[in-house]
Amino acid sequence: MSGGQVKSYSVRTFGCQMNVHDSERISGLLEDAGYVAATDGADADLVVFNTCAIRENADNKLYGNLSHLAPVKSARPGMQIAVGGCLAQKDKDVVLRKAPWVDVVFGTHNIGSLPALLDRARHNEQAQVEILDSLETFPSTLPARRDSAYSGWVSVSVGCNNTCTFCIVPSLRGKEVDRRPGDVLAEVRALVDQGVLEVTLLGQNVNAYGMSFADPDTPRNRGAFAELLRACGDIEGLERVRFTSPHPAEFTDDVIEAMAQTPNICPQLHMPLQSGSDRVLKAMRRSYRKKKFLGILDRVREAMPHAAITTDIIVGFPGETEEDFLETLDVVEKARFSSAFTFQYSARPGTPAATMDDQVPPEVVTERYQRLIALQERICLDENTRLIGSDVELLVVADEGRKNSATGRMTGRARDGRLVHFAAGDRTDIRPGDVVTSTITGAAPHHLVADAGVASVRRTRAGDAHEAGTLPTTAPVGVGLGMPTIGAAPIEPATSGCGTGGCS
Repeated sequence: MSGGQVKSYSVRTFGCQMNVHDSERISGLLEDAGYVAATDGADADLVVFNTCAIRENADNKLYGNLSHLAPVKSARPGMQIAVGGCLAQKDKDVVLRKAPWVDVVFGTHNIGSLPALLDRARHNEQAQVEILDSLETFPSTLPARRDSAYSGWVSVSVGCNNTCTFCIVPSLRGKEVDRRPGDVLAEVRALVDQGVLEVTLLGQNVNAYGMSFADPDTPRNRGAFAELLRACGDIEGLERVRFTSPHPAEFTDDVIEAMAQTPNICPQLHMPLQSGSDRVLKAMRRSYRKKKFLGILDRVREAMPHAAITTDIIVGFPGETEEDFLETLDVVEKARFSSAFTFQYSARPGTPAATMDDQVPPEVVTERYQRLIALQERICLDENTRLIGSDVELLVVADEGRKNSATGRMTGRARDGRLVHFAAGDRTDIRPGDVVTSTITGAAPHHLVADAGVASVRRTRAGDAHEAGTLPTTAPVGVGLGMPTIGAAPIEPATSGCGTGGCS
């Protein structure tokens, strides 16, 4: 960095968990390059936007934010702005046409180029655009500065091989490429060694893991994801494992068995429905039908009766009739989801659905959406009310903190993923990252209340780290895609002991 001056940075993230995890890599890269994280409320010398292209208003949100930064940059000589992520991958040169004060535009496939692009833009006094058409290196071969002292993301794959007609992700993230199991487990262990208690395995379609390994020496293995879950059960100190998101078409019973039989796998499953109508599912190119979807849920609950199942639902897909929508309501009633991420369909340029006939009028979509929300809210409240009186183990989280001074409540996540506001009373020693137990006393659609008092508190290394303001950092793990590893030397793959199929 020129002149020895330390520059501050801020990363603003939009969109899915994959983007959140990519932002951790961006932060790690920048800190390796000598930047420091800007303090809350302070203007940063570098602002990076990690964008999403899924929703209709994604463009407006980005360019609105960029417009607000234009006068700030004009008043701060040397300030830089970078735009990356899915919207940058899609729009390419459009970003500079709409916001010529941006210094760097980079895509989903070349996160590792950001520090060099910033230096080049600064030296040449000219904006730099670099968008690659295919993945240059696994994000895991980049350093990462994690966002949480107690919970971490670990990517098992990048890209997606599905062709859902409403989704633009495959064209922006590319075909699925799977990491070696040993590399995934090495990264999990690296987080646990720094006190992290909970890990979420991340992929566009995690249960397809094992069929698209980048390493030619790692054989294809349809059972690889179940084996990976079981291997996580052997990692001492790893208390909770979650994963997102699977695809119903490829969800197999060996994964259900691994979840039920591995104690640290959480009884939580996110299973995207999208629609309850077989006709609409076919138009969406979702290669499962209503009967199969409900069958998966039945088998999960047979193995784990108290599992919390969440979902995604799109309302108003092109051609959706009232009868189709009623089929969706029927599945929601039968599925008893603990929560649902619901979306009003919006056409995304570049997707087949955007050019389909019979686009549903916005007012019809909105009316159906409100009916779906009302049904799901009732189900959420019913299911949460059933939990009143039950004991619960909570990982204290920092997102909410104390609810208010009157109740003295703090917030934790139950093992099934539900959010619980618990009465801490006069316990001032409880910190995010610690583990407490309490009893559920009240319910609302989107959270539970535990005002019975704290039965026990277990202080953890994660709580120590959060109190000290220390966040985990992970060195590059694994190998790239035929490219030199960026940063430090790769960590050797860890042996997992999970049998055949390349997990060791």
